[in-house]
Amino acid sequence: MAPANRITQGYSSMALSKADLRGVLSGISGILVTPYDDNGDIAPTKLKPIIDRALAAGVHFPVVNGNTGEFYALTTDEAITMAKSVAEMLDGRAPMLAGIGRGVRDACALARASADAGAEALMIHQPPDPFVAPRGVVDYIKRIADASGGLPMMLYLRNDTIGTKAIADLCAVEGVAGVKWATPNAMKLADAINACDPDIVWVGGLAETWAPAFYAVGARGFTSGLINVWPERSMAIHAALECGDYAKARQLIGEMKAFEDVRAEEMNGTNVTGVKAALKLLGDDCGATRPPSAWPLTDEQHKKLTTFMRQNNLVK
Repeated sequence: MAPANRITQGYSSMALSKADLRGVLSGISGILVTPYDDNGDIAPTKLKPIIDRALAAGVHFPVVNGNTGEFYALTTDEAITMAKSVAEMLDGRAPMLAGIGRGVRDACALARASADAGAEALMIHQPPDPFVAPRGVVDYIKRIADASGGLPMMLYLRNDTIGTKAIADLCAVEGVAGVKWATPNAMKLADAINACDPDIVWVGGLAETWAPAFYAVGARGFTSGLINVWPERSMAIHAALECGDYAKARQLIGEMKAFEDVRAEEMNGTNVTGVKAALKLLGDDCGATRPPSAWPLTDEQHKKLTTFMRQNNLVK
């Protein structure tokens, strides 16, 4: 069971209020992988040791159906199964954040099913459609909120070119408690923070590497795929940032450079590949990634990853 900490202490497995969600979002939102079997079908039970390891390290908010979970490679039925399965494996030990996206009807169906499964909050993927109006996204979010029965939401923002006003309009939708900022523009993040309700939590959405820069302008907490492999390191980085020890955070992040370099190759197409390859080295084989993600790592990438794992005593 995860050790008590100031963020999750007192948590009970009920839908979170917006205020409760703001508190949890200031921790680590751990994006879980989606395991597959040898036939390429989802195999949720393979996540059990990974979830147990993350909670034992203190990870605050497990996330199902995020991009490290290959959300866009899953069918809606598969995403629903993953939400139900992760909720069962968590068994009330920590709140669950469920990723929601795709066309509005699929998104609403997934939101409804995730709420029924026991999700305490939703992470709304930014629609990837080629023709998206900012006011249309407002309606999209409202419909998802209604379908979920009013669960609080974190918006997943990957494109800040919609402008600060549009971001403020999205954050003004009832039920929005936070934003996962996943664009490498800290100054636009600062503008958005200043334009929105001060109660909105701005979560670093580019994992550990960008967390110090985002913290410096007002973000709190960050999302992480590393928690599948090395949750203790994620927790150490979070602790350093919460204490304002940027030098320590940079040191801890710098020591992960080889791992992050592998994940960033091939236009970030090895992002999940690197995580799943590392899990296989740990003995927690979660199968391959699905196309269009790269699989497997090249020999050079695998050598770099293996060296990293050995140098940090993650494997022998």
